Amino acid sequence: MANQFSRRGFIRTSSALSAGLWASGCKFMNSSPQKPNLLFIWTDEQRADTMAVYGNKKIKTPNLNRLAEQSFVFMKAYVTQPVSTPSRSSVLTGLYPHTSGLTSNNIPLPATTPCFPELLNDPDYKTAYMGKWHLGDEIFPQHGFENWVSIEDGYSVYYSEGRDPAARSDYHHWLVGKGYKPSENDNKFSRNFAASLPIEHCKPKFLEENACRFLEENQADPFVLYVNFLEPHMPFTGPLDEMYHPDDVDLPASFDDPLDENEPLQYRLKRENCMKKYGPDEENYRKLISKYWGLVTQVDRSVGAILDKLEQLGLAGNTIVVYTSDHGDMMGAHRLVEKSVMFEEATRIPFLMKVPFITSNQTIIPQRVSQIDIVPTLLELMGKPQSASLQGKSLAKAMRENSMPDEPLFIEWNSSNVNGRTVITPDGWKLCLSDNDHSQLFNLVEDPWETTNLFDNPAFSEKIGFLKGKIREWQVKTNDSLKIA
Repeated sequence: MANQFSRRGFIRTSSALSAGLWASGCKFMNSSPQKPNLLFIWTDEQRADTMAVYGNKKIKTPNLNRLAEQSFVFMKAYVTQPVSTPSRSSVLTGLYPHTSGLTSNNIPLPATTPCFPELLNDPDYKTAYMGKWHLGDEIFPQHGFENWVSIEDGYSVYYSEGRDPAARSDYHHWLVGKGYKPSENDNKFSRNFAASLPIEHCKPKFLEENACRFLEENQADPFVLYVNFLEPHMPFTGPLDEMYHPDDVDLPASFDDPLDENEPLQYRLKRENCMKKYGPDEENYRKLISKYWGLVTQVDRSVGAILDKLEQLGLAGNTIVVYTSDHGDMMGAHRLVEKSVMFEEATRIPFLMKVPFITSNQTIIPQRVSQIDIVPTLLELMGKPQSASLQGKSLAKAMRENSMPDEPLFIEWNSSNVNGRTVITPDGWKLCLSDNDHSQLFNLVEDPWETTNLFDNPAFSEKIGFLKGKIREWQVKTNDSLKIA
């Protein structure tokens, strides 16, 4: 049975239910072990509703379900910007994209901007980063991660001066060792090629093997291990493509939303491109989503192997486990695919945090939270002082005390032609303010699928003014110079 947080604390529907919760073995403790480990697992482009705890009972994710049963489950977790590099920068540095300067893809993270291991600053920890990085110099160790296992060779054109563009990832060399031959054109294995391989030679299995090896080799020391799977990111195909039948797929509730003229022009242009690519036929979207589900299950299997290794080595009781993603995917909502929009499907992601020294039971947290809070939360849980430069807040005290605050949440969009700032209030009002396109206002309580843009309705002018004020306050607090509100 899950525990649940409310604005004023732990929800108890009756004294009998409360007694049952505590009798079931739920224990809340106030102190952290001296040197807890961290296993941080994340994916690329995984929307929230891709496992049972978030409402999808059709996808087979037994290992993620098992993790969720032991974790704090953040039901409404959001990214800071719904595209890879900016989002990743926030997850690793605790800074908003406009602060770090990583406001679009393929901007390198400056060496002077510390990542989590550098903020932790503890030489006792063995540190490793495995998988997709997308923060510059893709295959080269950096930012306090001593061990580095790379899988991507598509970013060599962005390498810093002095980096060898002919160098190849660890995954590349692993495939060569198994007898595969890279393309003669560029001596690389494309993402499409990797996705076409048997499951035992795909990237998730490669990362699984390396993560398990790291745990075995470093079981006697405290460790920080980040594992980032590319899947379920495009090319939206893999060895489990036939696992789910398209007829079993439920199309998004907003699938037929026309995206009226008062919606952002950029969104309508994206929709036109999606219609050209996937056509008007519902079956094409069902097939796409079914393959996407297959990729989620593929990741689940490798996550399960890593979690099993943690258990087998006797490390689970002293290891914080985080599971999340860098952004979601529309997967047919509003007939859009991919990300880079402010709709819920692109901005909400799964977020599980297992903290065995606080509680061993599932604890549901319904309040909205931002990934900007991940770094300060982990630092506090691991007994480290908070850096004054961090722009989020630690959730550790609230997790220990069974009381999560309800506060406005902010998301940003940055590009060369259109910029935006979004606020979502605890009562479900969402204002997406744009500097060079149509703005949006949604009531997520009455319109959870965001099909009715209320921004141009004069009845909501006072509400819009209030929400603009919240954005202004946040901009001042975070030194955001964008002229928008």
